[in-house]
Amino acid sequence: MTRQVHCSVDDIDTDGLDFPPWPGDAGKRVFNHVGKPAWQRWLAHQTMLINEHRISPMNPQHRAFLEAEMLKFLFGGGADKPAGYVPEA
Repeated sequence: MTRQVHCSVDDIDTDGLDFPPWPGDAGKRVFNHVGKPAWQRWLAHQTMLINEHRISPMNPQHRAFLEAEMLKFLFGGGADKPAGYVPEA
């Protein structure tokens, strides 16, 4: 049976994540309060951030940036796209 959560992003009851997707308290918060659909939207946004800012997930400063953006995206009312971002056609 799939774990259910009340997704604070979408304000609905939905399937929860299978495991905490990030280390520490941020991962626990996401695991307990974010559903799979909202998480998938974050992953798409994160991919765009990694590509546009040329982020290396191995760099601790870049990981801190991604964590801050993740929390802003999921719990802070959304996040902006990088300046000059043009989606591929």
